[in-house]
Amino acid sequence: MLGKLRKSVAKLPFHESNLALKQVKCDACIEENGVCKCDNGDIEGMVMTEDAADQQARSGNSSFLHAVLNMSGMLIGLGQLSTPYALENGGWGSVFLLVGLGFICAYTSHVLGKCLDKNPKSESFADIGENAFGRKGRVLTTTFIYIEIFMALVSYTISLHDNLITVLSGPQIKLPGVPNLHTSQLITVVAVLIALPSLWLRDLSSISFLSSGGILMSLVVFISVVCTAAFGSVEANHSIPFLHVKNIPAISGLYIYSYAGHFVFPNLYKAMKDPSKFTKVSIVSFAACTLLYTALAFLGAKMFGPEVNPQITLSLPRHHFITKIALWATVLTPMTKYALEFAPFAIQLENNLPDSLSSRMKLIIRGFVGSILLLVILSLALSVPYFEHVLSLTGSLVSVCICMTFPSAFYIKLSWPHISKPVLILNLSLIAFGSILGVLGTISSAKMLIKTLLRAHSTRVR
Repeated sequence: MLGKLRKSVAKLPFHESNLALKQVKCDACIEENGVCKCDNGDIEGMVMTEDAADQQARSGNSSFLHAVLNMSGMLIGLGQLSTPYALENGGWGSVFLLVGLGFICAYTSHVLGKCLDKNPKSESFADIGENAFGRKGRVLTTTFIYIEIFMALVSYTISLHDNLITVLSGPQIKLPGVPNLHTSQLITVVAVLIALPSLWLRDLSSISFLSSGGILMSLVVFISVVCTAAFGSVEANHSIPFLHVKNIPAISGLYIYSYAGHFVFPNLYKAMKDPSKFTKVSIVSFAACTLLYTALAFLGAKMFGPEVNPQITLSLPRHHFITKIALWATVLTPMTKYALEFAPFAIQLENNLPDSLSSRMKLIIRGFVGSILLLVILSLALSVPYFEHVLSLTGSLVSVCICMTFPSAFYIKLSWPHISKPVLILNLSLIAFGSILGVLGTISSAKMLIKTLLRAHSTRVR
């Protein structure tokens, strides 16, 4: 059974296998007598033998370029859609925050590599958390990872809704018995129902290549904006204010979310032929993403000014063919993310089910739970269709911990008492800065979300 589980994990994309692998190993012990004995006895031999075989098959195959593409693909996603909006609302001076966060997150990525060096047996972000702070560290990091995935899927669904109704704008559709369901909501429901069967898939290897679609989507969006400016459809002549200090806490969440992805990096590290180049991979990946975000932010803000949409694709001229391509790329990406993002939950769920259940019954339970979860996500997305506020809240509440505070805290704990004073001060400063940014950003984005909800409710009552 352990071998089959490991094979299924190996077929998953980086971030799914990263979250699932450790749970598979622990469940092997639980199935025996409820007590973990991974450090001795026959189980140790079994696990170590399979670990060695898996290590040969799984590690040492990723080149420098491959690692850069995988890390960039994980970083680029929804966050880049909102950078023009964030820059316009924060002022062009906020670009220093965007670039600064890029430097900080590149450093914390490097720090994660150092944490893995100190304990080669660590294979995931949760492993590092457990090595640093014990079982509570694992529970805390895993909880934050799952919350980020859940909130990201809500944001993906909101993006799907917003872009889909733009692509398929046309006559109004009403269903008998549900007069309160608007056309846009109905189209989104249909799109999610189309994607729903993918949650029943056990072997995701056939669609795992879609996890790299973030890079393609990013290039399509960026090229669309550039072409729109180059061909003269929209002149980039708007002035950008210098700084709106009061908006900085809210937009900081949007900037931070653009660099979210650190929980996958330990897996990327383990897959490299030469892990000593992991720091260079981080530098190249974050530098490329930061340049892309900065260029897109300035270009979008200059083109559309105060009218720029929280999703830059929705600001592009609708009659352009390239705009249609950008919109469809943004629509299709969320529909391919559901099965991939649900995989960590699904694998852990199957591992916790009794062995007495048949494979078919486990599949039914997995699919049922996944369907319910996706419907909950759909309900939240339709109830709170405010992309910028949800994304900002995700960045400030969750991403800042995974990208900044946790890695520095792990490194301090694992390096103590051999850590140098300058490095200690640097990491303590990052923890403090991340905590302040997270608290202020969470309060600000939550207030704005609540105000928007109340305003929308009062409008409907009238």
